[in-house]
Amino acid sequence: MLLAGTPGQGYVERRGIPVEVAHAEGLRYTADWGGRPAVIAGLYDQYGSLTSIHGRYFHVVRGQDKMHTIGPGGGVIEVHGGLSTEPLVVVEGLFDALSLGVCGYGCIATIGRAVPWLPEAAAERRVYVAFDNGNAGDSSAGELLRQIPDAQRIRPPGKSQDWNSALVKRGRAAVERWLQEVVR
Repeated sequence: MLLAGTPGQGYVERRGIPVEVAHAEGLRYTADWGGRPAVIAGLYDQYGSLTSIHGRYFHVVRGQDKMHTIGPGGGVIEVHGGLSTEPLVVVEGLFDALSLGVCGYGCIATIGRAVPWLPEAAAERRVYVAFDNGNAGDSSAGELLRQIPDAQRIRPPGKSQDWNSALVKRGRAAVERWLQEVVR
């Protein structure tokens, strides 16, 4: 179901993502994703085939995950044609990808899953690994940087945990300026 007029619209808008951007990138709303409402998005392989569906829950419930992905993996969420853009920007999460999309950047999100074909897709390209700040982001980025040795690590501005929190706290213009300085 499209987001407009659903609780999904309010959720993405609270996270700084206009509903039009979310729709353009294929986000949908479901009232029951493993028993809870969520926004969902498809993950696709390098040929454009659907591999998995990722759901991000609206509310974090103690002892339960904040997201759930169904399918074998091996795909990415693509924003603004991220697989074919130059440079290739790789982020971790759905809302990180949407946040960069709001700022005019194409990117892909791995959702913390292995993407075996990504090093080949990144060959002979400028690649930026734009994972979250903190130990988990550093660890995941380190693994991807080992797979794509010429890639560069960039981080969300300042002390922001991730790109979406930077967008919400600092605003679109500030994140755009930051990206213009580090993505060349």
